[in-house]
Amino acid sequence: MSEKDVIKETRPRMEAVIEDVRRRLATVRTGRAAVSLLDSVMVEYYGTPTPLSQMASVHVPEPQMLTVQPWDQTQLGAIEKAIRAADLGLNPSNDGKLVRIPIPPLTEERRKQLAKQVHEIAEEHRTAVRNIRRDSNERLKKMLKDKTISEDNERDGLEEVQKLTNTYIGKIDELSRTKEQEVMSI
Repeated sequence: MSEKDVIKETRPRMEAVIEDVRRRLATVRTGRAAVSLLDSVMVEYYGTPTPLSQMASVHVPEPQMLTVQPWDQTQLGAIEKAIRAADLGLNPSNDGKLVRIPIPPLTEERRKQLAKQVHEIAEEHRTAVRNIRRDSNERLKKMLKDKTISEDNERDGLEEVQKLTNTYIGKIDELSRTKEQEVMSI
């Protein structure tokens, strides 16, 4: 195994962190309705917590409204309850066929809370990238100690891992900045 193999394994791990940050930021609410708002909602379905997306179709009929149409009509009440319990600041109503969720405009205080949540998500993922860097660096140092690579190769590997870390942390910063602007704009 060479330092190039360590770098080849590091890149997809960091890429997975970026995908996760995108997914997590998509669930943070902005002033507009988005299907991804309900991604984190888990509904108690016959005793099993089930993602809402696996038991209903979610639509955005207008910019300030979401509708949820369950495939099993008997689950309307459970879906409504789960959306309330998800602490998204949404108040669903059920008309017997589907659940309507009006998206209220965000207050300044709520915008600040959401911006703080975006910062927390970004910091969590920056830490994940740094942990991946640490693991890779430790593997490179162990390879040097075991004399499977030279000092020059170890140094090159450490530099490459640091470049990857800087690139991916930059991507996380950019994603969080964009999301924060979305949240703070009216």
